[in-house]
Amino acid sequence: MEKLNKEYWENRYKKEETGWAIGSISTPIKTYIDQLTDKSLKILIPGAGNGYEFDYLIQKGFNNVTVIDIAKQPILELIERNPSKKSNIMECDFFKLNEKYDLILEQTFFCALDPKLRKKYVEQMHHLLYPKGKLVGLLFNFPLTNEGPPFGGSEEEYSTTFKSQFKIKTLENCYNSIKPRENKELFFIFEAK
Repeated sequence: MEKLNKEYWENRYKKEETGWAIGSISTPIKTYIDQLTDKSLKILIPGAGNGYEFDYLIQKGFNNVTVIDIAKQPILELIERNPSKKSNIMECDFFKLNEKYDLILEQTFFCALDPKLRKKYVEQMHHLLYPKGKLVGLLFNFPLTNEGPPFGGSEEEYSTTFKSQFKIKTLENCYNSIKPRENKELFFIFEAK
């Protein structure tokens, strides 16, 4: 497996090899954001790529939102679309981040990481959240293989992987996935213990 480092992701964006990108915010994440009422929530979107979730949150009046990605190209595009929010958009390594958040939105980041990093991901997510903070988003529901990214997994695997650090509030088949991802996504809400 190729090393999934900064150079790898830079090359994927430069070559426009972003097959996971859907060109807009995903319906399940949009639906979740639409029911949030506290606009002061401190929100993180890691590995944001094109960052359509960020655009949508800003549009909805959430101003305490940080977006990070290890690749420069998507960060530059996000800044171009949101110049007044430049300080909220950072090129950085998720595993080196040391802040606290109320909510972290997961959209294609977990599945882009080498599966060997899943335990480290869970620990870092727990570290970044305030107690009872929420990690919310989508995980792919198809067999985990060495082919990827994206890398898959199962409901059982995710439950086992996250339950030491998080209370599993919701982990279920996503009812409102876009057509190409139908029956391949799990929607989840995990609360930091």
